[in-house]
Amino acid sequence: MRREEALEFVKERVKDDRLFKHMLAVEALMRACARRLGEDEELWGLVGLLHDVDYEATKDDPKRHGLVSADLLKGLLPEDALDAIRAHNELTGFKCESRLAKALKACDQLSGLIVATALVMPSKRLGEVKLKSLLRKFRQKDFARRVERDKIALCEELGIGLEEFLSLGLDALNGVSRALGL
Repeated sequence: MRREEALEFVKERVKDDRLFKHMLAVEALMRACARRLGEDEELWGLVGLLHDVDYEATKDDPKRHGLVSADLLKGLLPEDALDAIRAHNELTGFKCESRLAKALKACDQLSGLIVATALVMPSKRLGEVKLKSLLRKFRQKDFARRVERDKIALCEELGIGLEEFLSLGLDALNGVSRALGL
């Protein structure tokens, strides 16, 4: 599957603009992570872009989120990519074991932290977010409470330190800030 096809696939199934932007953000983060780790940037980007393609359809049955996406994408992505999509939701029972799966979990949560940090800036722009602010917000447990910091910390298992991961993520999202409206 090429990115253009994946984007059309997403647009057919995702109507919520915030969800769509989240998926674009995770794609950018996954691409940056793949570059840093010497992995397949196209594949990792597709996994980030497509990971929540079933979210609207499964919101009333969260145990199926990720499973439905993987079923929809069967034959379009390799099995390790489908496993990563299944494993990003712990309710599916799939284990997060591969580098790809760990990166997806970490990037999924990192997107929420970075966007939330941008939204509390006076300009509500990513360009205003500094690494120091992001680190402070990461440590501030009452900020963006739904962001699971332990999942962001999976970056350590990928061989990327937390500070570097936050910086990598901030740069990646700044690169797509216009598409994110931030």
